Amino acid sequence: MPDHKSNLFIITGGPGTGKTTILEELTRRGFLCIPEVARQIIQKQISNGGSALPWNDTKSYAELMLKQSLDEYEQNKANSNITFFDRGIPDTLAYCQLIDLKLPAHALKQIQDCQYHQKIFILPPWKEIYETDNERKQNWGEVIQTHEVLSSVYTELGYQLIKIPLIPVTQRATFIISHIH
Repeated sequence: MPDHKSNLFIITGGPGTGKTTILEELTRRGFLCIPEVARQIIQKQISNGGSALPWNDTKSYAELMLKQSLDEYEQNKANSNITFFDRGIPDTLAYCQLIDLKLPAHALKQIQDCQYHQKIFILPPWKEIYETDNERKQNWGEVIQTHEVLSSVYTELGYQLIKIPLIPVTQRATFIISHIH
């Protein structure tokens, strides 16, 4: 397995766990943060009348997720600054497991070859802050299931999960920063 990148950090978790809000706080504090490709795909597909959506053409949606996640990684891997990703390439593998879609061998190899920092920040389900919207339609059971599959996928890939406590966003950002050095 390739070496883990020392400056590329993933913040992951099920839908509606506060990832975007934390990344906004980290950006405010001067860190480079890469937005979630899944949400961008959904927004673009909706605006263009496309069908590659998680509630429609799941296979095309997963393919776009993988491609755009790989593109974001490639664009940022040579960067020497601390960089936070709103989800990482392995999130696509977790999504595929959730929908019982088998990825081809070359895609699995790409996921294994693109390494992030060994510490992965995972946000647990937090019912008090969970909301649905036009791009987030999962029910609470799906949020729990997503968390479990993400935890399993990242662990199987050799990453160390750092669970983010259920505390205010500024404290969550400080917690993350305290674990990156």
